[in-house]
Amino acid sequence: MPDTALLIIDMQRALLKDAHDGEACLARVAGLAARARSADVPVIYLRQRLDQVPSEWLEVHPTLTPEPADVVLDKDSADSFLGTPLGEVLEERAVRRLVVTGYASDFCVDSTSRSALSHGYDLVLAADGHTTMERPDGAAPTAAQIVAHHNVIFSVIQYAGRSVTVAPAAEIRFDM
Repeated sequence: MPDTALLIIDMQRALLKDAHDGEACLARVAGLAARARSADVPVIYLRQRLDQVPSEWLEVHPTLTPEPADVVLDKDSADSFLGTPLGEVLEERAVRRLVVTGYASDFCVDSTSRSALSHGYDLVLAADGHTTMERPDGAAPTAAQIVAHHNVIFSVIQYAGRSVTVAPAAEIRFDM
């Protein structure tokens, strides 16, 4: 089995209702999840706990319904490692490389990606597999600019001894 895991961060109904490119992003992440499972790569869902939001809205979006072998972890902060057993789950599975997808590019995807690098993991950011909320007309930066900005940042960021790749979902391989 490859030493890779797919992280699907905060792809929850409540959060995605106003997401930039939401349906297309969901479809790409669903494709990644199917390919990961076919390669016996763990699929790990992270869900943000939110106060005063009905529980049904906090569930993973139906496009990405977790399968029985998938791991689902709840979290209370932008960093998916903080206060969760994510590190232990990855260690148990001998994971060294994380493919990161999810919501929101500028919060939880960014925080988790940087934390993953600091925790010693190689990182693959799915360039078209993360999104953020649409901004009001005229707001700058736009959601599309935020997604693009994070792709650029992670394409040039350096962490000693770590590999960082930004690639479209269609180009990400799990059989390595």
